[in-house]
Amino acid sequence: LLPPPLFPRIPPRWCRMSDGDMMDDEDYDFDYEDSDQDQDDGQVDMENEYYTAKGNLQDGKLAEALSGFQKVLDMQGDKGEWGFKALKQMVKALFRQNRYQEMMDRYKELLNYLHVVTKNQSEKVMTKIVDFVSGSPDMDFLEKFYDTTLSALKESQNERLWFKTNMKLAKLWFDKREFHRLQKILRELHKSCTTDGGQDDQKKGTQLLELYSLDIQMHTVKKDNKKLRGTYDKAMKVKSAIPHPLIMGVIHECGGKMHMQERDWASASKCLFDAFKNYDEAGNHKRIQCLKYLILGKMLSMEEANIFEAPEVKPYKSDPEITAMNDLMNAYQRNEISTFEKILSQNQQRIMEDPFIRVYIQDLLKNIRTQVLVQTIKPYTRIKIPSIARDLNIPEPDVESLLVSLILDKAIVARIDQVNRIVILDKTDEATNKYEALDQWRDELGKLHSTVVSKMGV
Repeated sequence: LLPPPLFPRIPPRWCRMSDGDMMDDEDYDFDYEDSDQDQDDGQVDMENEYYTAKGNLQDGKLAEALSGFQKVLDMQGDKGEWGFKALKQMVKALFRQNRYQEMMDRYKELLNYLHVVTKNQSEKVMTKIVDFVSGSPDMDFLEKFYDTTLSALKESQNERLWFKTNMKLAKLWFDKREFHRLQKILRELHKSCTTDGGQDDQKKGTQLLELYSLDIQMHTVKKDNKKLRGTYDKAMKVKSAIPHPLIMGVIHECGGKMHMQERDWASASKCLFDAFKNYDEAGNHKRIQCLKYLILGKMLSMEEANIFEAPEVKPYKSDPEITAMNDLMNAYQRNEISTFEKILSQNQQRIMEDPFIRVYIQDLLKNIRTQVLVQTIKPYTRIKIPSIARDLNIPEPDVESLLVSLILDKAIVARIDQVNRIVILDKTDEATNKYEALDQWRDELGKLHSTVVSKMGV
């Protein structure tokens, strides 16, 4: 009988556990044929030391784990795969402890190991680390991290990872509102997605939509509608792409806001509904915000369609944020101005704290007050302005402003007696229309009578 191998190849169960939010995709070869004879003793020692350190890390023994990974580095001669894996674990562990300077030192060491593993393996690990570290709230640290990563990627010529890291750095500049630096990166990224003729390379449609989404957000914040329109139109022409729904949600939301500013309510509603569906598919909280904007657009368009008939929207009808907006819409459509104002007053946080909605609240108030004003004065030939002001619960100058708008728009025929504070309505046109209709009716009856008489031969 052969003696049992001194160093079994199958790592213990705890060694094969995932690292939580960043799993290790390490392959374990179950090779029993002469593996111990062929395996270098030094490699086996490093392997066992690595798994022991990894076990300590998973048990929360950080100091022992870091010491173990350092032993792996000390044991190797030339840079190798076990050193690469040890540094990867050290980078993650130090980052979780917010020991950013130590983490960056180890990260720079790791970057020097990219050539000792395959391109696929290095890209996989680097992508996970970039995603993992991007969750840090420390923007200064992130800036250093991205710059360090990009410098290393220039030598490795990994275009995909270079693009992804640049996009994360661009997002950082967007969050810090450093638009000059953001635009510089976006120009460089766009250049990498164009053909030799300078046209958008449709083969890179997904990457184009990623950078366009960030460009659109920048123009939206800057309120540069001209450039926003140009970038939005370019994004809509990209067809050969499979973007993440969150990317399309951003593009459609900004497009909807753009159409709202242009008073194109129908196009705005379509974009915002598409944005809602994208955010819903992505499981993003902005779906509720977009649904509120969609209700706002429906009110401004004076359209009475029930958006909650759509199966995608129906589950959110009872959401507290949406209930307030829905109640507001119902009061608006029924011209119940007191209820409308009461809902606004009781839901300051859910409605009025959103800066985009707040911009259009005055438009809604003007619309509902105008509708109520028209209904109030309709039965009268003359009515006092103070009486209208009491009905609308607004100051008399605001009533006059609404009346002037209605008169100029020829919605009513009236004049304002400012001395006596009276609105005098001219019903002449209405009476004239009635008499003209009666005359037309009489003529038609005369023709019908003549036809009947001629057929009877009388």
